[in-house]
Amino acid sequence: MRPPTMRRVRVLAVDFGEKRIGLAVSDETGRVVVPVGAVPRASDARAAALVARAAKERDVSRLVVGLPRNLDGSEGLVARRARSFARRLGEACGLPVDLHGEALTSVAAEAALDEAGIPARRRALSRDAEAAAVLLRDWLAARADGAA
Repeated sequence: MRPPTMRRVRVLAVDFGEKRIGLAVSDETGRVVVPVGAVPRASDARAAALVARAAKERDVSRLVVGLPRNLDGSEGLVARRARSFARRLGEACGLPVDLHGEALTSVAAEAALDEAGIPARRRALSRDAEAAAVLLRDWLAARADGAA
């Protein structure tokens, strides 16, 4: 018997940060993930509106927001802020929003940018979007493995 197939959808990943929110999008197959930039976070309301607009422009059907946890697995202030932002984002765009644990996405993003030969002075412009891409790849892999 064949396993059920997942409906193919484009997904937008959101790497929540205090100053900027990184964005990355998948193709419909979930095989290709592209960092697409970042939006400033002056306020959660304004940032949610900008991310909702990005979701609409990219015709996504689902969003994934990174949920940072402490090393012991507990949730601190940043995780609570990310949960609050995810709720606001869901209200702003009317799409389902999944929370997905993020572990060291910024570190992985920095390593990927270094490996790609991006000079340190230019990495800050790409780090947030690359962190969102790391988050989205992990979320997609977890779903493919049946863990999500």
